[in-house]
Amino acid sequence: MGLAPYGSPKYIEQMHNLVKLNSDGSYSLDMKYFQHSGKKDLDHQWSHGTPVVGKHWDNELEVLLGPARLEGEPIQQHHMDIARSAQVMYENALYHLLDSVYSRNGCPNLCIAGGCGANSVANGKISLRTKFKNVYVQAAAGDAGGALGSALEVWHRLYQKRCSPMNNAYLGYASSQKEIDSLLKTPNILEELANACCSIRQLDDNSICEEVADALTQGLVVGWFEGKMEWGPRALGHRSIIGDPRRADMKDILNLKIKRRESFRPFAPSVLREAVYDWFEIDGDVPFMMQVYSIREEKRQFIPAVTHVDGSGRLQTVTKEDNRRYYQLIQSFFHKTGVPMILNTSFNENEPIVCTSKEALNCFLRTRMDILVLENVIIRRDL
Repeated sequence: MGLAPYGSPKYIEQMHNLVKLNSDGSYSLDMKYFQHSGKKDLDHQWSHGTPVVGKHWDNELEVLLGPARLEGEPIQQHHMDIARSAQVMYENALYHLLDSVYSRNGCPNLCIAGGCGANSVANGKISLRTKFKNVYVQAAAGDAGGALGSALEVWHRLYQKRCSPMNNAYLGYASSQKEIDSLLKTPNILEELANACCSIRQLDDNSICEEVADALTQGLVVGWFEGKMEWGPRALGHRSIIGDPRRADMKDILNLKIKRRESFRPFAPSVLREAVYDWFEIDGDVPFMMQVYSIREEKRQFIPAVTHVDGSGRLQTVTKEDNRRYYQLIQSFFHKTGVPMILNTSFNENEPIVCTSKEALNCFLRTRMDILVLENVIIRRDL
């Protein structure tokens, strides 16, 4: 998804050799292009926290698309074009399936989960490319989302009533203020914070939101840790690293200071729900950052750090009801800048998203983050 906008769909005909669209809306793969368990044992393992994936394709695939990129080899235009072609093929298959589903049911409401449910680029075009008008993609729309759907199906059949809507994903672990206070009194932690020239203060919500909003306008990078951890793959304002979306250099700053990831991967905007249609070409609820919308052309110049190369953004809509303090922070930034959103990326450094306050503090100390907010404690590098 991230690399595709840099390429063109030059290999779409080749993709049709791999994926066949059937008349009933389904699809099938031509397995001669792939290694699979019936042909060969597949090498797939974890080594020192890094996935090691062997050759899962047959030589036929290299005949079709060209030689595979070697480890460490630069990404070339050829690879970008393959990424774009694969994304277009996926979208064609998805909308082909959805057209068939709609023709059989006629319901304008669509709920998505499953292994491809996190393809936010395709999800954001569903209301434009199909007859579905209301699209809900839940927070863990991967394989875990399929399990949740199965459980809900049983619930509805047994009890014949709807459960409450899932409007937020804050279902995970929460660090108590007592836990945070105890952590910050640990001798070795105090020593590390002193060596890093950090000040520690405890503030109320209003003061923290105002100070952090000011820091964002100065180009500082902030680790934002509050409440229960998000369920699913996206950081949604409880385990987030945040920045100023107006700065064209913010992506480079984040990659240099913390993330150290591919330059083509975009960062996301967390936007006040009521401001979505003023800044994006589609209006909708996207609480779990699972859809990509086109940013209005006249607005793109104001938020370059969250505008992808094709003019789109993978937004998260934020409401006061579901995330009060994060909403308050964005509102404070809005009042200072006229921009009702902030840059949001996951709180981690080439690792799983931090869960506990200790993990957040460790990530802060080993990176070049400027500020860490742990609930009502603000830790600031005074350099």
